Amino acid sequence: MTSTYRVQLTPDLGFPEVARLTGYLRDLGVGRLYLSPVLQAVPDSQHGYDVVDHGRIRAEFGGADALRDLAAQGLPLIADIVPNHMTVPQPESGNAPLWAALRDGPDSPFARWFDVQWPVALPVLGDEPDGLVADGSVLRYHDHEFPIRPGTEHLPLPELLEAQHYRLVNWRESPGYRRFFDVSSLIGLRVEDPEVFEASHALMLSLVGEGVIEGLRVDHPDGLADPRGYLERLRPRVPGPLWVEKILIDDERLPGDWPCDGTTGYDALNMITRLFVDPAGRDSLVETFTRHTGVSASYESVRYEAKKHVIELFFRGEVDRLVAAFGDPGLRDAAVELLAAMPVYRAYVNPGEQPSAESVAIVQSAASHAAAHTDPDAVEKTANLVLYGPAEAVTRFQQTCGPVMAKGVEDTALYRWYPLAALNEVGGEPDRFGVSPAEFHAFCASLPPTTMTTLSTHDTKRSEDVRARLAVLSEMPEEWARAVASWTSSVAFDPRLDYLAWQTLMASWPITTERFTGYLLKAAREAKTSISWQNRDPAYEAGIREFAQRAVDVCGASVASFTAVVDRYARINSLGQKLVQLMMPGIPDVYQGSEITDFSLVDPDNRRPVDFERRRALLERPDDSWDGQKMLVTTTALNLRRRLDPALPYEPIEAGEHAVAFARGDRAVTVATRLPARLERRGGWGADTLMLPPGNWRDLLTGWRHTGRIPLGHLLSRYPVAILER
Repeated sequence: MTSTYRVQLTPDLGFPEVARLTGYLRDLGVGRLYLSPVLQAVPDSQHGYDVVDHGRIRAEFGGADALRDLAAQGLPLIADIVPNHMTVPQPESGNAPLWAALRDGPDSPFARWFDVQWPVALPVLGDEPDGLVADGSVLRYHDHEFPIRPGTEHLPLPELLEAQHYRLVNWRESPGYRRFFDVSSLIGLRVEDPEVFEASHALMLSLVGEGVIEGLRVDHPDGLADPRGYLERLRPRVPGPLWVEKILIDDERLPGDWPCDGTTGYDALNMITRLFVDPAGRDSLVETFTRHTGVSASYESVRYEAKKHVIELFFRGEVDRLVAAFGDPGLRDAAVELLAAMPVYRAYVNPGEQPSAESVAIVQSAASHAAAHTDPDAVEKTANLVLYGPAEAVTRFQQTCGPVMAKGVEDTALYRWYPLAALNEVGGEPDRFGVSPAEFHAFCASLPPTTMTTLSTHDTKRSEDVRARLAVLSEMPEEWARAVASWTSSVAFDPRLDYLAWQTLMASWPITTERFTGYLLKAAREAKTSISWQNRDPAYEAGIREFAQRAVDVCGASVASFTAVVDRYARINSLGQKLVQLMMPGIPDVYQGSEITDFSLVDPDNRRPVDFERRRALLERPDDSWDGQKMLVTTTALNLRRRLDPALPYEPIEAGEHAVAFARGDRAVTVATRLPARLERRGGWGADTLMLPPGNWRDLLTGWRHTGRIPLGHLLSRYPVAILER
């Protein structure tokens, strides 16, 4: 394994279209092609995580024959799989196993597929529930349809509804099934059941056995009842790479007993971002943020309130099931506070096993925080139950932690507390401003050689180059404060949204008003301070649209001028973080299109079509633009990785405050500039030098040869990075 290239398949970019890209990707230096989910999903799905049929390759992509043709192009395939959930489509008959389970109830062989309570509550009814019609063996409600239990077709509608294995309830109510986060259209699977595992994995594992697919990326393992047990069943069937989309927080590491090759790289992404952020800018940026927004300077308090908010808003049903498993309704408040206090997505406690010291420490630390908000005795009892209690209590708590973290932190707190939005990433901690080269080296030394690293994905809140621009603000916080004050004096709307809007407008410039508006609407709905996905306000949303238009029209020229200044340094950050990610330990993944600059925002913005013709042209004839330089760095590093053993040791090289440097064994050396604005203010490299490991070295970007101790001003005089091969 040397590298992967992630392609987001859509009905417009299916297997035949991707097959035509393989020559370009091979020339780029890509080792593996990494595909978003390939199983049959809702026909118009733009992402593929809403699977309806595990037994078919998606027709909109060309089907199984086109997938085999893609594999025959010679670029080994990695495929994304979704074991945690299926979709509840409209009409519901589109999911055959679910249809059978709803029709025949607990006695159906398909009932074991889904994590439900019978009769299962289905939140589909509008506030005006008129429209239910019995039509033979089918019950219809607008675009929905449900099976009628055999033998009940003759009953009057009120009695018929009572006779089914399901209950139709208001769309705002909690469903009677485990779901993906708060998405009621995605129903949890019970892959811990061997029959369900085999049925839902048969096709993908047959393609692995056939050699069509080499390896797998597992989506959302934290949603599973037993992630380790799942991987123990899967690993022997996947001889190639096996990665898990596991979100690690701060110093958390992947459990050592999970049999897989590592994570999909959000831990590396956040460390790299921090490496290019100046911690000296923290206080000034926080002060500017709080002054403009009125939000607390304490991220911890904002995170706590956000988690409590989403528990009440989305997860009352999940808490009900958890408390029922405890067997003590008096523990509800303690359960809520313990969930809100959990610092990670999961504590990895398995029923019937002695919890590890790490798991006990995580839960006890959360309990100590929870005890400050409710009855300490109840919290202690709850903590003991989630560590040592009944199997369902232990598992339910584990499966509820992840959704509360994802919705409370990723999709709420990160939209409420954003002094420097570059840090507000999946698994990120927005109050941790920067790491030193020494801290980064220590992190790299701990990485397994097979784990994935990344800078951008289909799920990142903003692309790597947007973060590269935002990181510059940490080096010029006073200039930023003056710019925001000027823009805000001209155009203002909601203080809790405006400051995020100005960061976004600058860092994604030039951006169409349509894209900018779409982002702000999503950000406001995620923040849930004025509107949410559940509670729209047409007047407020009209205000967002007007603000976005006026911000571009009135302040666009000033934003463009400020961005031009930022880009002198952002280009250096962009090239540096790209090179570091491609050369550090692990298997680097390149998200589609990010081999050159990409200023995308959160999905669906980051799933827009990629201009591959422009990228082909730049690969063949790189120029000296930012795009051309990023292409040169990317293809040079990827092709070098093909010549290197992924297990080569990582050796830090002392390079001072404004560079990060490391060797991979005695074969390659990476050097990247960091904190370039501050470097410029101090007058440049001066007498700073770097001592190369023994041997003669050639910079693959310039062709220059070096040996021994080199002035950094000379080494980095042509490009702000160097890629040296012995």
